[in-house]
Amino acid sequence: MLKEGELRIPSGCAISGIIDRKGRRFSGEEIIRSISLMHERSNGLGGGFAAYGIYPQYKDFYAFHIFYENLNIKMQTEDFIAKYFDIENAGSIPTKHVPSITNKPLIWRYFVSPRIHMLKGSFISDAEFTSRCVIKINKDYSGAYVFSSGKNMGTFKGVGYPEAIGEFFMLDTYKAYMWTAHGRFPTNTPGWWGGAHPFTILDWSVVHNGEISSYDTNKRFVEMYGYKCTLQTDTEVITYLFDMLARKFSIPMEKVIKIIAAPFWSEIEKENEELQFELKSMRTVYASALINGPFSIILGYEKGMIALNDRIKLRSLVAATKDDRTYVASEESAIRIICSNPDKIWFPGGGDPVIALLEEGQK
Repeated sequence: MLKEGELRIPSGCAISGIIDRKGRRFSGEEIIRSISLMHERSNGLGGGFAAYGIYPQYKDFYAFHIFYENLNIKMQTEDFIAKYFDIENAGSIPTKHVPSITNKPLIWRYFVSPRIHMLKGSFISDAEFTSRCVIKINKDYSGAYVFSSGKNMGTFKGVGYPEAIGEFFMLDTYKAYMWTAHGRFPTNTPGWWGGAHPFTILDWSVVHNGEISSYDTNKRFVEMYGYKCTLQTDTEVITYLFDMLARKFSIPMEKVIKIIAAPFWSEIEKENEELQFELKSMRTVYASALINGPFSIILGYEKGMIALNDRIKLRSLVAATKDDRTYVASEESAIRIICSNPDKIWFPGGGDPVIALLEEGQK
């Protein structure tokens, strides 16, 4: 296995995503096959998956997935969780032995709900309360890292090739209506378990191929609103941007996309006067939320999946549909290996989102 820094390929990383828009659940076998086809885009320093709909029996509880370095920090973190949450169930996340997966941390899972008395008299929602607690653990409890915290969803990630991570977590035994996956080729940050993709907060998850030049600006912006970028990686700040704009600020998703991958000024000038005013206002007010640099991302959240390129498409992204499913991936072959005859296949333009949402009433 290559060591960090021995070889740097900035255009590396692989992403893939599948959603059944009717909410029918299927195993992780397909997403593993898709991401494993892009093996050469990774180097074994990170792989991971996000799965939505996997905990129907606990769908009303936040599912915390946590890495621990040792038992001492585990006990401290559990004391914090027990103080602010009712714990419905807890236990280690099942794994199997995979020879290439080594130096694994303690990996635990908790199904929790905020203690009602903690919210009484406050003006914050249970989601905001939970996100603040997650950020506090990741900021103040060295050796503990909450890498997943949404409802009826979970992320599974670590140091290794994605197909090995999928086998390690036995994802073929889980069923979800939406899967996203990532094979990592770290560019500026170390390959470690917490640094693998997806990055999450609540039910938002992001897998990302690219390297954004606006990281410092984006980081300062989200940290003005209570976030803390503890991992110093661009994907983390992208995840917080979506959570902040869509959940905290209640901005409709179609406008969030126009903020994060804003049209060029020359394109805005071609629009009618009313739309020009709106787009110019968003670019001005949320200038610090604009993502610059090459990227292709897949965002997962409770309503579905959105894939997006940077404005001049410096990273590859392919999309396809077949019956009730939508597929996105870094390479066409990663779609065709699991969907040999799609109804439609296309290459989204820069800044043009692929939006695949659950049909009304499905979740």
